[in-house]
Amino acid sequence: MVVELAGAGGAREYARPADWPGVALVDTDVHITPRSIDALAAHLPARWRDYVRESGVRSLESDLYPPRSPLSAIPGTRPDTGPPGSDLDLLRAQLLDPWRTRVALTHCVYGVDGIHNPDWATAMARAVNDWQRAEWLAAEPRLRGSVVVAAQDPARAAEEIDRVGPLPEFVQVLMPVRARVPLGSRTYWPIYEAAQRHGLALAVYAGGSAGNPVTPVGAPSYYLEEYVGLTHAFQAQVVSLVCEGVPVRFPGLPIVLVESGFTWLPALMWRLDKNWKGLRREVPWVDRLPSEVIRESVRLTAQPIDAPDDPALLRAVLDRLGSDRMLMFATDYPHHQFDDPAQAAPAGLPAESMARFLGGNASDTYRLEG
Repeated sequence: MVVELAGAGGAREYARPADWPGVALVDTDVHITPRSIDALAAHLPARWRDYVRESGVRSLESDLYPPRSPLSAIPGTRPDTGPPGSDLDLLRAQLLDPWRTRVALTHCVYGVDGIHNPDWATAMARAVNDWQRAEWLAAEPRLRGSVVVAAQDPARAAEEIDRVGPLPEFVQVLMPVRARVPLGSRTYWPIYEAAQRHGLALAVYAGGSAGNPVTPVGAPSYYLEEYVGLTHAFQAQVVSLVCEGVPVRFPGLPIVLVESGFTWLPALMWRLDKNWKGLRREVPWVDRLPSEVIRESVRLTAQPIDAPDDPALLRAVLDRLGSDRMLMFATDYPHHQFDDPAQAAPAGLPAESMARFLGGNASDTYRLEG
């Protein structure tokens, strides 16, 4: 059977994924975005509506997926008006229904983190949360949302989490991997405390506009370098979160890496364990092997899959992870990370591990009922 993805951008056929009997599919990475910045106007106070209009700002969309890059969107996902990921009916027809998705976690990667005015950033984060709740989460019971925060002001970011975090439609707090300071910094702890208070996860997504270079040796010249270099940012953030003691201080806070890949993680865990043994007096709160902390606290969405084609090599990577509870199924809709839906799942997983991957791990991470 095939599913036709049709829309203003053209049509293309994709094989539907095989049915997995008895598995309630949970998609942990689905992107949504406003059709335009005007879509947020109804959720902004008059002061900030005037500010946006008078300043001439037309969009805060992320530039990680350039509009004409082949990776940016599956053909047919662009509606008649607005960017890909801005039409709920297309999302239902192209993803939720054909994939038989039980729950899809939405990420609104809108450029709030790049705003230097903390008052405006806070107002925009609040507007995005109210917009996604009104236009998406309330309209489609299969969706769960991510709280957008202005991490420029952690105290008010925590207040925003306290405002919408108790709502059952929200299951995690969204922060970019390209941050102003390492995410383990105590600067951000009020955000983590509020997230834990409401039983939310921390989702660290690929992107952000912190003003810092994406690589540790400066700004790259080409998009290819930037795209590949995001893996280095995720590695740095994992080391920061573990060494600063975030999983110890907030044991009820799952840390989800969104669009990070995963084949780099076993080597990082080995290196961190090795050096921790000689330098553990620096971080006495890390009272066990960092790899154990990572296996317990960190989860990863599996698109884009950076796995080798050889099933034996992939099996070796998964074995080195040492846990079948860390990876979670994702499509990264509407981004074009794969042509064949069979590529959305690592091949060769045992049946029980596959069931965890497709839905069980996400259900545990986000405390989904049923």
